[in-house]
Amino acid sequence: MKPLLLGDGVIEVEASVIAEGLDLSLPQLQRQMRAGRVTSLAERGTGEDAGRHRLTFFSDHRRFRVVVDERGAIIQRSAVDFGETGLPRSARKRT
Repeated sequence: MKPLLLGDGVIEVEASVIAEGLDLSLPQLQRQMRAGRVTSLAERGTGEDAGRHRLTFFSDHRRFRVVVDERGAIIQRSAVDFGETGLPRSARKRT
């Protein structure tokens, strides 16, 4: 599987991409996802960003974001680690 697949309104992201971005092992990611402690937000670009998607993943202490083009190629990655203070409640969005 490619790291990201786009098609018919569905976006599939390989778990290893998310785990790496959130600085988690795959088993940790799976446990935290099952417990609802990893959440996500998907946004579709408009105007000059049309064709792009911004995918954001949230864990207890980290936010990981990727921007992909219309083919699913990652064009930007960023991560913010909030350390011991944890992710601010205002930064976490459930989808």
